Amino acid sequence: MTPSSSLHVVHVCCTAAFAGVERHVSELAAAQVADGHRVTVIGGDQARVREVAGDGVRVLPGHRIDVAVRSLRRLDAAADVVNAHMTGAELAVALSPWVRARMVSTRHFASPRGSRPATRAVVRWSTRRVDAQIAVSRYVAEHVDGASTVVLSGVRPEPDRVPAAGRQKVVLVAQRLEREKDTDVALRGFAASGLREQGWRLQVAGGGSLRDELEALAAELGLGGSVEFLGQRHDVWDLMREAGVLVASRPDEAFGLSVVEAMARGLPVVAAGSGAHLETVGSVPGAALYRPGDAADAARVLGALASSEQERDEYGARLQAAQRERFTVAQQARRTEAVYREVL
Repeated sequence: MTPSSSLHVVHVCCTAAFAGVERHVSELAAAQVADGHRVTVIGGDQARVREVAGDGVRVLPGHRIDVAVRSLRRLDAAADVVNAHMTGAELAVALSPWVRARMVSTRHFASPRGSRPATRAVVRWSTRRVDAQIAVSRYVAEHVDGASTVVLSGVRPEPDRVPAAGRQKVVLVAQRLEREKDTDVALRGFAASGLREQGWRLQVAGGGSLRDELEALAAELGLGGSVEFLGQRHDVWDLMREAGVLVASRPDEAFGLSVVEAMARGLPVVAAGSGAHLETVGSVPGAALYRPGDAADAARVLGALASSEQERDEYGARLQAAQRERFTVAQQARRTEAVYREVL
């Protein structure tokens, strides 16, 4: 295998969803094809994966481990590298002895494998095939088992930036409505910021088990018609183009692809000052970070940023410049390929 030779890369992700991990896989697959490689993706919402990855990527079903195993058997050419995303994918590869390729595991979450005692032995068995490990952030690398190479995720740069004057008075929250996301802190922070009285609205894009609870909290906080729960949306990029500020409230964020997407749009981001937010938003001078879990501090930071159109403009420009310099999918693809080459 020469450094310039083309690879057949197979990504495996045992889900039927299209959230951060699946978008990561799809964007990376598209960039790898652009670099001249042959790429197959097994798993994820197949229609959405095809939409983002493009026609050059073969997409096979893999929404369960057994389905992924069958798709691995269907490969019409030997893979050079199988890139497993999450523990289920590692297990699918371990259950496919006919796959002779090297396995690289990408760790997307800041926790060790086998956190549940019932599955610990199976998880240990499945990791015997792992030849190298990638972490999507330094924060993840510090919290997972095994040595990792940090490869920061990226997105495609946007060609322009909507200035603050062209944006709506909208604070956007775009994330799953689950406990770990701290969406209640975003609601409480908005309510305490005084922005409602200045004509600002809050939009919450995303679905999850806490929607009813969060809608009840919004009513309790007196937000009334100033908050919209939009549900699961496939047009978050467009929402980011129109919004004035994005709030990213998860305190232990492993990376936060939506945050980097906002940076690409030049959308000002207010984020919990912890986790991988310190590596993305926090890499920019004057980052709008608040104490994790502290709604009063979130209100202070959000209110100060929203009140200054000039600061929102300048901050958005700094965030966009940082994304173009450090968080592009092209860079991610090159650094990922370097990990592949090390194990071949």
